[in-house]
Amino acid sequence: MNKQNIAERFATLSPEKQKIFLSTLKERGIDFSLLPIVQQPVEKRHTLSYAQQRHWFLWQLDPQSTAYHLGGALRLRGKLDRAALEESFQTLVARHEALRTVFRVNAQGLPEQIIESAGRFKLAMIDLRTVPAAQRAARVREEAIRIHTTPFDLTQGPLLRVVLLQVEPEEHHLVVVMHHIISDAWSNRIIINEFAACYRALCEGQPIALPPLSIQYVDYAIWQRNWLEAGEKERQLAYWRSQLGETQPVLQLPTDHPRASTGSYRAAHHDFTLPAVLMAHLQRQMQTHGVTLFMGLLTGFQALLYRYTGQSEIRAGVPIANRHRVEIENLVGFFVNTQVLCNRIDGRMPLKRLLEQTRDAALGAQTHQDLPFEQLVEALQPERNLNLNPLFQAMFNHLREDDHTLARLPGLTVEEYELGEQGAQFELTLDTVERPDGRVEARFTYAAELFEPQTIVRMSEHYLCLLEQLADQPGQCLGDVAFMNEKEWAQLKAWGVNEQRYASVEPVHHLIEQQAIARPDATAL
Repeated sequence: MNKQNIAERFATLSPEKQKIFLSTLKERGIDFSLLPIVQQPVEKRHTLSYAQQRHWFLWQLDPQSTAYHLGGALRLRGKLDRAALEESFQTLVARHEALRTVFRVNAQGLPEQIIESAGRFKLAMIDLRTVPAAQRAARVREEAIRIHTTPFDLTQGPLLRVVLLQVEPEEHHLVVVMHHIISDAWSNRIIINEFAACYRALCEGQPIALPPLSIQYVDYAIWQRNWLEAGEKERQLAYWRSQLGETQPVLQLPTDHPRASTGSYRAAHHDFTLPAVLMAHLQRQMQTHGVTLFMGLLTGFQALLYRYTGQSEIRAGVPIANRHRVEIENLVGFFVNTQVLCNRIDGRMPLKRLLEQTRDAALGAQTHQDLPFEQLVEALQPERNLNLNPLFQAMFNHLREDDHTLARLPGLTVEEYELGEQGAQFELTLDTVERPDGRVEARFTYAAELFEPQTIVRMSEHYLCLLEQLADQPGQCLGDVAFMNEKEWAQLKAWGVNEQRYASVEPVHHLIEQQAIARPDATAL
């Protein structure tokens, strides 16, 4: 009997017999992950994944939150084939069950995912051509923001929202929004690629030719639970316990305003570019130490958090795609997992040692990446607080952006733009993106009610300063890195000058300089 047959037979067993089967596999030293993921019987296709289960819980706490809305808007200029556009999305919704899934409580009070029938998708249309030309741009943005920020009802759906705004005969805006419980960033790329393939085929009178999917998201959710119960959960949990320990510290970033009891904040952004010269030096240094650019940028971020907090244990949440199974590479769903990368730091530590610790933590996490974050939280049981994310409070995400498929839509010029405000998932997030032309761009997303914009601007300058020192002076101790530039030092000295002289008293600005030298590990903000 081959692996496919064994997996299919396992899927038909009752829960009790599955446990016996898993126990037998373990006794024989057979890894359950070697079995393929297969379609599950209809009566079992309701189980939530661990990630979905957590998002169901978060949604129940705050049904009005927009923190987990995924989406964007496209400005389409040219001759748009509306019928082809609608049929393309109908094809995607029929193809990926996740896009037509809702969530409801069963008779036992437990959440289930309900996969609705295909063919219900309808493209919503809003005609804005009658709006006065001077007001049209503002009205378009107003409508797009409204579409993006309207809360989802997970029990009713649809959890995919697609609206076409017509502005001119040959200008349309396509707004697409999903709830995170059915999708992730990798899924967004799948949707874009498959939409473009469908639209091109329909416009050119060709049949739609997408490769068949062997499974759907719910099949993965059930397989994931079985695999972890087969012993993988214990193996990976043992590693994370050793990494994170029994006490779970909370990052105490100094804020400009008091924290709210609910932890519900608006997201604000600050974008900046990492200079090309800096990136060239940093890349060379990373190659010398045998580490990736991701590791170097994360090292700088954790060093920044240390300098701002003075805490010796700095944690950052790092999302991973979790797509290493061939069956799920091209499947829409919520697969992304979050790892907690911990760095233990002191001010006398050379930057290169900090980089080595980041490398070791990242490599260890890579071989233990499958334990769902939700399971880690449940096992470690940190003190729960509605205004704090468990286990980490700051996130770092590094992406490589490929050439955009949408640029090749027939007869259309496509321009992406971001939608309006949404909730902040964390107090502070750093996203870095490698562009196809070699540029590296960065964005701080922060809780608008906690930080003033100028604070985050200053934080970005300090981050660049740390990366420069990591690139050029990796032997320097972290506490010796000076954040303040000459202008800031001059201002500090000016504040310390008292025009009234006392013969027996040393000038204050001399004392400030001496203290800065004597306490290089102090946070210089």
